[in-house]
Amino acid sequence: MRPWSDETVGRFEERTIESEVLRDNPLGDPHERPVWVYLPPGYDEEPDRRYPTIYEIQGYTGQIDMWRNRSPWRRSFPELLDRLYAGQDPPPPAIVVFVDCWTSLGGSQFLDSPATGRYHTYLCDEVVSWVDASYRTLSDRDHRGIAGKSSGGYGAMVTAMLRPDLFGGLATHAGDALFEVCYWPEFREVVRHLRDHYGGSYERFLEDFRSRPAFTKEQDGPLIETYAYAACYSADPDGTVLMPFDTDTGRLIPEVWERWLAWDPVRMVPERADALRSMRAIYIDAGKRDEPFLDLGAEAFRRELEAIGVTDVFFEIFDAGHMSIEYRYPLSVRYLAERLSP
Repeated sequence: MRPWSDETVGRFEERTIESEVLRDNPLGDPHERPVWVYLPPGYDEEPDRRYPTIYEIQGYTGQIDMWRNRSPWRRSFPELLDRLYAGQDPPPPAIVVFVDCWTSLGGSQFLDSPATGRYHTYLCDEVVSWVDASYRTLSDRDHRGIAGKSSGGYGAMVTAMLRPDLFGGLATHAGDALFEVCYWPEFREVVRHLRDHYGGSYERFLEDFRSRPAFTKEQDGPLIETYAYAACYSADPDGTVLMPFDTDTGRLIPEVWERWLAWDPVRMVPERADALRSMRAIYIDAGKRDEPFLDLGAEAFRRELEAIGVTDVFFEIFDAGHMSIEYRYPLSVRYLAERLSP
């Protein structure tokens, strides 16, 4: 495969949204955000036709330009998306929207938080309305889906549960779920790193992290990631970030940990049962060697869906780890496009 892009059969538009809800956000991150929109083949030739929309959101540390990242001998997701529509058996045409919800902590989990900003509101109330006003969409929830991987898969699950008025389908690739399995084991590493390198102080870590190139120290990953999750799941109204464990011992702080668990997609299913029963499409997959064990979270989410009577679900545990699974994304695009088309 050539190490440069082929000519596309659809076309991408790169636009910018000036967000009012992200203006003056707590982290001082940009309130002007890029949005990429993929218009399928035929969009320009059929001016009266309207299309379902699929919103693609990214995992932790993802920012929109990273969608173009390549691995050797492999296409990026935007290229795979266009190849899907260039093939002999393309799915029903859909508009695909790439959304940026990055923060300077690495991610927003697509939630509103007093420590990071109103990214759930941005996605649902600003981006969706802008897309519907700017393109020929089928602008109702039965023709709108959301998809992502890792934290993006988490965002797809949670957003669909919180806003079934907007989204009628979701796809999660190795989405964060079953928090005691995917997050809890890392807490003990965080405590040791804080003790051995920063005197038990997250403030000292953050000061050091921001003073040098990121990830030049082995412990950077678990430390910044856990802090970022806490900023999304357990921040007080004044923006104070509360950790769900004692940073000296690792012992859980029950009242804070419960705040995290309230955002666990597996635990959200019973209280959001009506929303999930209303979905026209639910796609779940994960690699059976997934390093954060998100295959177990995928299975737990599927079982909770089954318990509320939702059994019409695409579900697959495939042979892979957590990384480099971009070749799976066209599968969910096809599934959502087929289920959300008129």
